[in-house]
Amino acid sequence: MAMTTTGKMMPPAMQRLIKGGDRSMTTVSDDDMLMKQVMGTHVPDGSEVDVELLLHLVKDILRRANLDADTVTAVGSPAQTKKMEDETYRARYNDVLAELSDCIDLVYCELSVKALSGGEAHATTLSIFNMLNPFPWDAKLALTLAAFTLNYGKFWLLAQIYSTSQLAKSMAILKQLPMIMEHSGVHKSRFDALNSLIQAMLKVTRCVVDLKELPSAYISSELPALSAAMAHVPTAVYWTIRSAVACASQITSLTSYGLEYRTSTTGAWELSALAHKLTNIYEHLQKQINICHQHIEENRRAELAWRQNLVRLIETIHFDDTMILKSLIYPKKDIMPLVEGTTKKRVNIEVLRRRNVLLLISGLDISQEELSILEQIHSESKLHATRQEMHPYELVWIPVVDRSVQWTDPMQKHFEGLKSTMPCYTVMDPNLIDRAVIRLIKEKWHFRNKPIVVVIDQQGRVVCPNAIHMMWIWGSNAFPFTTPREEDLWKDESWRLELLVGGIDQTILNWIEEGKYIFLYGGDDIEWIRKFTVAARQVAQASKIPLEMVYVGKSSKREQVRRAIETISLEKLSYTWQDPTMVWFFWTRLESMLFSKIQLGKVDKFDLMMQQIEKLLSFDKAGVWAVLSKGSNIAVSGHGTTVLQALQEYEQWKEYVPTKGFDNAFGERHGNIHKATQPCCRFEFQSTAGRIPESMRCPECKRRMEKLTTFVCCHEEPVPTSQHLGVINQSKPLYGGGIYECLVGHNKKAMYAL
Repeated sequence: MAMTTTGKMMPPAMQRLIKGGDRSMTTVSDDDMLMKQVMGTHVPDGSEVDVELLLHLVKDILRRANLDADTVTAVGSPAQTKKMEDETYRARYNDVLAELSDCIDLVYCELSVKALSGGEAHATTLSIFNMLNPFPWDAKLALTLAAFTLNYGKFWLLAQIYSTSQLAKSMAILKQLPMIMEHSGVHKSRFDALNSLIQAMLKVTRCVVDLKELPSAYISSELPALSAAMAHVPTAVYWTIRSAVACASQITSLTSYGLEYRTSTTGAWELSALAHKLTNIYEHLQKQINICHQHIEENRRAELAWRQNLVRLIETIHFDDTMILKSLIYPKKDIMPLVEGTTKKRVNIEVLRRRNVLLLISGLDISQEELSILEQIHSESKLHATRQEMHPYELVWIPVVDRSVQWTDPMQKHFEGLKSTMPCYTVMDPNLIDRAVIRLIKEKWHFRNKPIVVVIDQQGRVVCPNAIHMMWIWGSNAFPFTTPREEDLWKDESWRLELLVGGIDQTILNWIEEGKYIFLYGGDDIEWIRKFTVAARQVAQASKIPLEMVYVGKSSKREQVRRAIETISLEKLSYTWQDPTMVWFFWTRLESMLFSKIQLGKVDKFDLMMQQIEKLLSFDKAGVWAVLSKGSNIAVSGHGTTVLQALQEYEQWKEYVPTKGFDNAFGERHGNIHKATQPCCRFEFQSTAGRIPESMRCPECKRRMEKLTTFVCCHEEPVPTSQHLGVINQSKPLYGGGIYECLVGHNKKAMYAL
């Protein structure tokens, strides 16, 4: 083996490089075979990486690393430094690197070891591909560049500080850095070639990332420019990683071998050849990306014009409703876009002419409970229309799917199953709905993913942007499902037990008619349920009052609620709803009361009914709770802790029962406990919930609540704990989930999630 001028043994690969360059770059001539090898290592498993964050860090290191051999001053703007030191950025870096540091270290070791041992560049590149096989193409590049800059940054860090730090000086001597800096003129061509290649690597990486981020809503993968660019991505990624291998070898060799290598111009030639190749790749990709951007911009302008025209159509009174329905569903005449619910025959939109139409807009996750209740309301509304000699009402299901997600056979099968069970008119294919229409539905009618019902009259006017809330609350009594009708229903409504349970359980309505005392209670803490029901029964017996108790579960945690119902029934603790649909409908109606008020713009801090609705929703998130009524009149609603304490302190207020009545005596005692404890309030609205208030006041202390963002584990089991919950302050209206906080006492918070 050849010796260096410092006496070190030079690897065979390094000897080949000095004598005539690493020929492997040119001997791998069969591009098809090369790409077959690369594709054989690509086994993506859905792993996602914050590529932009990693590249931000990579570019910051490369920007500060001095590539000018004539000086060793660091670069980096104050704004960039401030951004890097920002706490939010540091937290994001910590989270990302906690998951990826091992992977980056592996690639770093591969780059360093193979450079020292003389590993062949192509083999090293494939080895890195194997290490990164589960990641997408852009992540492979970001992780490799992060590993390379770790190597490159160490070199320049020592070069920049060895003259001012004794520790760095000693380490630099071991790395022979002073000698390199003394002969900086000799290395200028090599450093210039390194700089050119690194910039080419960053440009190609930017192209690969930009291709992935192209908005699928405005561009199809079948577009020739996009398909050509995507077909070239594996090649681009291979040569970029291959270039990182070459750069790492150059830096390692500078500090590891003698003057014979340092004065060789072959290394600079190899880097220049790779830079030329990457520049060609970049120009090809950028040309295709420019075509894609032009196509996207044209589609955006066309969609905007179509959406503006659609808005004008919606706001205009027409002779009938067919024009607006065709615009929303399918404007062409080449196919019949609807399927009739009973016969399952294909029909044209003309069948809906001069009819009142209920547009049921939802994703494919609409539940059977929702469908069955909507169909019942729809059937009853037809009878209302007939009796009042009004135009018939028809229900039409418009399925909305995410076009950015590939449409699969299981999704098609699920849709066909839903379509076959739909008792109403159905759009035959979700892909018939234009993207501009979907955007309008989301922007104008606040559709997220939860079902909405848009009501269009026989003249094509939108008479209610979402009638589903009044349908859940009042059923067919909300007919004809217009916004004025919804306002009138609220004017006639009062805070009474029928509002909560009407239409769900006739047994409770019978108890109301009999004037009995009734406790509605909920939560999933079975020990509290035992204590509460026992205490309530004992107090009722001592006070000689007729008391009934009903367990209504929770809005979530269905499995825990099911187990609680089994235990309550087995131990005969109280009356329960055995049908889970009844529990679901109770909480859906309660949420709809809040959303209905929000939609009508009736969120008023002086609205007592609104405050009571908010309290019940808050109790559900807090844990256990109870509501006491005497007949129809609701006397007390409170947290489980305060209600149970009031019952357990019966001896202290029992003397007032004969004179004030049980409900008033209990209410006074509970009110005193409530004032002393200042319990928390919390509201949560899913990101799919449509209209969400921009601000809310705490129903307890009336202060404005702070808005936060939450991420919650979606599984029913195990129950999400604080370890599953992430909270981020958010000052602007959200499309995702969030929380408002309001301090109501020492270390206590009232929160609702948006």
